[in-house]
Amino acid sequence: MESSGSTEAPGLGPRVLVVGGGIAGLGLAQRLCRHPAFSHLRVLEATARAGGRIRSERSFGGVVEVGAHWIHGPSQGNPVFQLAAKYGLLGEKELSEENQLVETGGHVGLPSVSYASSGRTVTFELVAEMASLFYGLIDQMREFQHAAHTPVPTVGEYLKKEVSRHMACWTENEETKKLKLAVLNTFFNVECCVSGTHSMDLLALAPFGEYTVLPGLDCTFPRGYQGLTNCMVASLPKDTIVFNKPVKTIHWNGSFQEATSPGQTFPVSVECEDGAFFPAHHVVVTVPLGFLKERLDTFFEPPLPAEKAEAIRKIGFGTNNKIFLEFEEPFWEPGCQHIQVVWEDTSPLEDAAPEPQAAWFKKLIGFFVLPSFESVHVLCGFIAGLESEFMETLSDEEVLLSLTQVLRRVTGNPQLPAPRSMLRSCWHSAPYTRGSYSYVAVGSTGDDIDLLAQPLPADSKEAQLQVLFAGEATHRTFYSTTHGALLSGWREADRLIALQDSQAQLRGPRL
Repeated sequence: MESSGSTEAPGLGPRVLVVGGGIAGLGLAQRLCRHPAFSHLRVLEATARAGGRIRSERSFGGVVEVGAHWIHGPSQGNPVFQLAAKYGLLGEKELSEENQLVETGGHVGLPSVSYASSGRTVTFELVAEMASLFYGLIDQMREFQHAAHTPVPTVGEYLKKEVSRHMACWTENEETKKLKLAVLNTFFNVECCVSGTHSMDLLALAPFGEYTVLPGLDCTFPRGYQGLTNCMVASLPKDTIVFNKPVKTIHWNGSFQEATSPGQTFPVSVECEDGAFFPAHHVVVTVPLGFLKERLDTFFEPPLPAEKAEAIRKIGFGTNNKIFLEFEEPFWEPGCQHIQVVWEDTSPLEDAAPEPQAAWFKKLIGFFVLPSFESVHVLCGFIAGLESEFMETLSDEEVLLSLTQVLRRVTGNPQLPAPRSMLRSCWHSAPYTRGSYSYVAVGSTGDDIDLLAQPLPADSKEAQLQVLFAGEATHRTFYSTTHGALLSGWREADRLIALQDSQAQLRGPRL
């Protein structure tokens, strides 16, 4: 028995098209290629390279991560870690059992040094005390995930309420209290980077705890994250991926034909920007949520069912960018790994200025010191939200000048040499990405993520699995991560394999 509206040519198996060559699309393609029924598989990638938001670039004499940076929770339950280990891409330290057992709670480690905007150094004790308060509150919020009611709707409101409560017990002088709030403000900004959001006020409190943290000390790829996706591409049959093939519209729930396959009809036809059409039995959409949000009205024909379109609108998708600065000589101490920047005139209890333009750099959380290559010294700054998006509109010279001034100010050294060169990510303006990763926004829940993951048509058992959805934004507990994206690709591959196997059983042995 065949599914209605899609007649497969006998013995050829279904035609599957994957839209997007990120880790979700590549993981799906790898899994399907191992099954004998799926020899008709194409991955349509809009750009000239595979990997999506995994993007390593040769720069400063080494490799830097423009996209995904760490394997979060590198341990046995993490498929990205397992794949990286299988391909021999990790070092001994990353693979050690000791590393795999570390419980970080998903929190960023303490900075090696904290510079304040007046040029003084904040004591480690004060920073550690505020980190303990902040991350204690973050952990506390996990308790609301199954609660029928939350005290307030947003993560930001909850944090501010609790900070005010704790503040009432602080006994220091006013200046120290203000400094504590400024340090807390930096931790709020760190969490904006982690969550890929502009403000903690945009995160829904109840579903916040559904995000699941795996054990393991976050680690990097010594030779670049893209080595992983390159290995995945190399494992696929030649010409599986078609590059520079942006998709314009996915026509579904139809009956499409192709001159080269007379008598065959296909329920889906993918129309590309260059006018090419690819008919298929199944299409898997793995594009970033930011792209889906922007193209929602034109990308699907007929339009998506109302509740699915609503889920796409409601789930959050924000920007987290990196700015790499290369220095002739390090101005930081040997062994320094993480430099925090604290703006003394800020407080999480006060709303920031409505215009991010004038002081966009105040959203920068500081810098991570990259392992030095040869005699090259590189800092990697992180910045999220509207300020990050504004940063993308500036020239390299403007960004470099601003950050040189920031570093001279916070180190108290007006003579600090300017960085020798700079590189930055611009994920918001990347046309096929439009941001960094998803979060559960106020007004949405984990149910919206599950709804986004459901195939179409939703209500018909006959016209089976025409359009499927994968990508980090479709994984309820691992959204925003590469392992969430990879698992979502595997999930949709398994869905197609199960359908194929059940149809093979229905067809029975051929006599």
